[in-house]
Amino acid sequence: MEWGLLFREFITLTVVIDPVGTIPVFMATTAAFSASVRRKIAFQSVLIAAGVLFFFLLCGQIVFEALGLELGTFQIAGGIILFLFALTMIFGKSKTEQEIAEVEASHTQSAVFPLAIPSIASPGAMLAVIILTDNHRNSVTEQAITSGLLLGVLLITLLLLLLASPILKVIGVAGASVISRVMGIILSTVAVDSILKGFAALGVIDFTG
Repeated sequence: MEWGLLFREFITLTVVIDPVGTIPVFMATTAAFSASVRRKIAFQSVLIAAGVLFFFLLCGQIVFEALGLELGTFQIAGGIILFLFALTMIFGKSKTEQEIAEVEASHTQSAVFPLAIPSIASPGAMLAVIILTDNHRNSVTEQAITSGLLLGVLLITLLLLLLASPILKVIGVAGASVISRVMGIILSTVAVDSILKGFAALGVIDFTG
């Protein structure tokens, strides 16, 4: 595989996983938690996202072809889920201390949603790993290299999430709340874009973006 192609694949995976963009979601989701819980959530969310993305890398194309599903429909469904989560970021109310304690006790829930899915393992990321490892166009060696690139991007994501805790100490809960709402607006735009591109992939509308 050429270096230019490797670089393009790395950039593609970085864009769809968006390690930097995951930081505000992580901060908003874990702002009221203790530092130790935030670290656990960081590790768990990246591990879960890795499992999901590697499943799609290995089996995604086979499953879609077996079920006769269009990738566009998956993109639309993912966009709708992402949009609904964006609304909770924009209009969500602050949790009471009791609610925070309950969520901390089961912090795996926060690691799964919204961090692992759909923030890190987004619909776009799932589709990207399927496309980049197309069984009809790429050899086993090329797919293995893509797997290595995916692992590298996930490690970068983990590092940034672990650095988010010091950042949170500086901006505080109020700052994280502001970031959450701003990012919610941006995330809703990304979700709508995903839905429109899904319709375009199905040939329902003529959309280029």
